[in-house]
Amino acid sequence: MTSHEHSDDPRRGLSRRSFIKGVIAAGATVSSAAYLFRNAATLLGQPAGAVERLVTLRVNGQLRRVDVLKQETLVMTLRYKLGLTGTKIGCDRGECGTCTVLIDGVPHYACSILTHSVRGREVVTIEGLARPDGRLHPVQQGVVDEQGFQCGFCTPGMILTAAAFLKTRPNPTRAELAEALSGNVCRCGDYDKILTAFMRAAQYVRGELT
Repeated sequence: MTSHEHSDDPRRGLSRRSFIKGVIAAGATVSSAAYLFRNAATLLGQPAGAVERLVTLRVNGQLRRVDVLKQETLVMTLRYKLGLTGTKIGCDRGECGTCTVLIDGVPHYACSILTHSVRGREVVTIEGLARPDGRLHPVQQGVVDEQGFQCGFCTPGMILTAAAFLKTRPNPTRAELAEALSGNVCRCGDYDKILTAFMRAAQYVRGELT
């Protein structure tokens, strides 16, 4: 090959090396743009082209208007759109009970129910359990009396589950109460103190304590 035939000869209009560099640069630019657009949609919390819908929820006795994605779970709406952070996220797959809320008085895992499905229903979180005058719910008072939790992460879900149970069974045995709470996991393993606190709460429910 003579010198004037070499691909990198500066006397030629476009060398092979320059051409390859140009292709690489163009490809990087396209990839970067695609990455930015794709991640912009992710940061907005929805895929490109998705449309949010404004819905009305009844939460803790109040009507709340909120934009909700079709695939959005109730725990995400409560925590990140309504600011009700008492509802905790634990396993996020319906196993630990940390995100438990009451829907029409029945305990539900908020991580496993879509927000759209609770329209027209009454949702109660731990923030809405006490009385309007600030007086604690009997279950909350029982916990205060007995100091029934250690780290407290599971406390909201446990309290709401117990409140629903004691409303229908105000005079349970310790074993019955333990079975009712079997869907709620305590990371600290402090079940004995929790049961003691809720048995005391039952006394408040029955009117034996004031």
